[in-house]
Amino acid sequence: MAEPLRVAAGERSAEELLDALEDGRRVVVETEMFGGSHEVTLRHDGDVYYCDTPTTLHRHESSDGMRECILKNGYGAEE
Repeated sequence: MAEPLRVAAGERSAEELLDALEDGRRVVVETEMFGGSHEVTLRHDGDVYYCDTPTTLHRHESSDGMRECILKNGYGAEE
């Protein structure tokens, strides 16, 4: 298994994060949440995209859905 890509929120574009996910890498995003620093793990199993936060697990059926989540939550920057 490839080493996870570790980034700070907004450090990479949403497209770069999606490319890493589609290449089979997990992406660990360091973000500020609930007054503290937390890690969010993004992953793709070949069919479904997952966004695992400290409070919930989001599922997205398409790259468009995952892109929207990445942008909405500030994990990736817009190009």
